[in-house]
Amino acid sequence: MRDARERSVTHHVTYELHLSDGRVLRTRISRRPNRSTYGPQMWRAILRHQLCVTEAEYWACVQDDVVPERSIARPVAEAGVPAQVVHTLIHQVGIPDAEVAAMSREEAIARVNQFWTEGA
Repeated sequence: MRDARERSVTHHVTYELHLSDGRVLRTRISRRPNRSTYGPQMWRAILRHQLCVTEAEYWACVQDDVVPERSIARPVAEAGVPAQVVHTLIHQVGIPDAEVAAMSREEAIARVNQFWTEGA
């Protein structure tokens, strides 16, 4: 690994795993100055965020050579109505909260566009 100035980083040991779906999982192990161990919360965060496995999957891999099944990254679900659109519909257009909540993303955006172009 390199730092912002393109120098080698020597205060971390970095491991990378290239997955078949194109993702690269990367974990860094800092060299602690007092050689103490990391706490359980740090361990869980590393498993979840850097290695993308549960603790059970990790230990099955380490002890039994069971490779964790990592599915292809799922596409992010389409977002709902943007917050600014909701705010505009309620506070400027004057549509009740319940009616705005029942609108699809497309309906809400179309209604805001109508308000901006026609003023009604």
